[in-house]
Amino acid sequence: MSSSSSATARPTKTKSKSPWIKTDTGNLVSRSCTITGTQNIVLGGKSILQPGGVLRGDLRRAGAAGPGGKETGTVTLAMGKYCNIGEGVVLRPPYKTYKGVFSYYPMKIGDLVTIGAGSVVEAATIGTGVEIGKNCIIGSLAILKDFCKVADGAVVGPGTVVPSLTEWSGSPAILTGQLPESTPEAVEAKAKAFYLNFRPE
Repeated sequence: MSSSSSATARPTKTKSKSPWIKTDTGNLVSRSCTITGTQNIVLGGKSILQPGGVLRGDLRRAGAAGPGGKETGTVTLAMGKYCNIGEGVVLRPPYKTYKGVFSYYPMKIGDLVTIGAGSVVEAATIGTGVEIGKNCIIGSLAILKDFCKVADGAVVGPGTVVPSLTEWSGSPAILTGQLPESTPEAVEAKAKAFYLNFRPE
């Protein structure tokens, strides 16, 4: 009985949708990601969005009215090429209250960026080649310059500027090391190899 039921179950599996979507520009997006406000999100290409990720393109500055009073499309989250967004990562545009008005601001992520599983990111800018570890919190309007590294579990406070070729750790995160001049080449090779060798299940 069990062998016949498993035999009939196999065709159902082959008919089901792939758990991954591959876009025209080579992005691999898990179907279990929650992506809101897709019209406000730009993915550069050849990036991987792993299962359980949350991208909040719907959080944008209100009242951006264009001709005729209609709200214009605004890019709230722009990501470069060869990025790897780990499982359960939350990307939310940064925000602040200015003169009593609460507003969201766009988030820009460069090329070759890796964000580890379980991290929550509200940065204004993440430069090229930045590596963010697992279970990190990147506070609102933080700026992470090119080829810096944030260690696992670090908490980068709101508005913090992390310089290029530095490593930050701890809660709150502080400068704990300098990265070698060869970091850009190593990060680029690693990011491209990860994409080329990635085999979605």
